[in-house]
Amino acid sequence: MLKLRLIFSALAIAGSIVSLSAQDIHFSQFYLSPLNLNPALTGVMNCNVRLAANYRNQWASVLRSNAYNTYSVSYDQRIATGRYDYFGVGGTFWGDRAGESRFQTLTGKISGSYSKRMAGTRTSASYLVAGAELGFAQRSIDFINLRWGTQHDGRGAHDPNLPTLENGFNRDNFIFADMAAGLLWFAVFDSDNNLYLGASFHHLNRANLSFTNTEQDLLYSRFTVHGGGEFSMSDKVGLVPGVIVMSQGPSFQVNAGTSLKFILNKTKYDTQAFQVGLWTRVSNKIETGVLNDAAILSTRFDMNNFSLGFSYDINVSPLKAASNGQGGFEFALNYKICGPEKRGLYCPNF
Repeated sequence: MLKLRLIFSALAIAGSIVSLSAQDIHFSQFYLSPLNLNPALTGVMNCNVRLAANYRNQWASVLRSNAYNTYSVSYDQRIATGRYDYFGVGGTFWGDRAGESRFQTLTGKISGSYSKRMAGTRTSASYLVAGAELGFAQRSIDFINLRWGTQHDGRGAHDPNLPTLENGFNRDNFIFADMAAGLLWFAVFDSDNNLYLGASFHHLNRANLSFTNTEQDLLYSRFTVHGGGEFSMSDKVGLVPGVIVMSQGPSFQVNAGTSLKFILNKTKYDTQAFQVGLWTRVSNKIETGVLNDAAILSTRFDMNNFSLGFSYDINVSPLKAASNGQGGFEFALNYKICGPEKRGLYCPNF
């Protein structure tokens, strides 16, 4: 009975990969993957260079070695221009592979932004940032490993000798262009208090993702609104809330929550802080309503220019019968390199 449940769960997930192939990757620690969130975040930092890496593993409790794996690396830097403003330039590479069919997407993109100071002083200011990105992606799938409903023998087993539905699929690997744009506004009150709001529009060109040469399957554009900040509650404790709302075709998703930040040490030359947070992810079951998909536990350690984050998703959706409540874990790593340029500006600490 357990084996049968796992088989049907795997088939259901694999089916969702094909039918919802236009739905983008996501990270629970979206705040530690800024260039995947919004191209306007390119170069928005307190130092001159930022390196970021993210890894996510999901549904291993159901799919074992065929679990979803998502990884991303990025580089961006800010370049001073004029008296107060900045250019940002960066590049991102990410990959995603899911299921027995090795359904995979590889993406490389470059991004740029311009940050314009709207008001303020050297240490307290508000900025408006506009950004854009351009990239190329490769999508592939292994048709041989796909399992079809027509291959179910009626007794709870898969028979690969039964007929499939793959007729008409005549390209298993293709490349397409992708474009995005975004806006960001942030206000910095001091080194411990800030607020930001942003919006982005991904897949402006709506590429064709069909695995056939005769039909079109246009990639849905994704609209994202996000916000957050940091607010000091005392010399040693702060609140770091955040929210992201994504809408893509018939699908939408909301991640929201907050972290408590504990400042362990803060001097001119040494800063250490620890965060622990509770978040939730809400999404929709297409045409049948809204469901609470996961509760997310997160931790983050900051030491000077180094940030290490870890999160774990506790599955609370109906799939928990097969997953035993196990969702996915994530690692995130950020490292910033500061140079001689010092203007005293504090940015939100992504």
